[in-house]
Amino acid sequence: MKEIQFSIEIAARKEAVWSTLWEDATFRDWADLIDEGTYMSGDLIEGNEIQFISSSSGYGVTSLIETLNRNEYVKFRHKADTKESGQLERDKEWSGGTESYYLNEINGVTTLTVKTEVPQELEEIFNDRLPRALERIKTLSEETR
Repeated sequence: MKEIQFSIEIAARKEAVWSTLWEDATFRDWADLIDEGTYMSGDLIEGNEIQFISSSSGYGVTSLIETLNRNEYVKFRHKADTKESGQLERDKEWSGGTESYYLNEINGVTTLTVKTEVPQELEEIFNDRLPRALERIKTLSEETR
């Protein structure tokens, strides 16, 4: 796994950015730029398992919400790679990796930082797609402020 990190400044309160990240409609909007048709299944509560699944391929990952401080920080630990819309396990490409979202607000401007561990062979793809997703999060968050 290779850790990558990206940050973006967003002219919106951290609560608006958090909502953009995790409300179903906006999550689907920005996550689609990373993996087509991605949606999240489960409740965003510390200690819960949640699934990120691509509706187009049926592949995804089941993750533990390891730490959650609403509107500030969430860390996922990927537990199992899945297929068949999260019903069956597959090769362990993502298992054991982490993904974290940090929000820091100063004077109404929120810095969103995303750190994630990606399989080495997917590093180039995520170096392209994750910044585009952050730009989309910025646009969606600034529209709702």
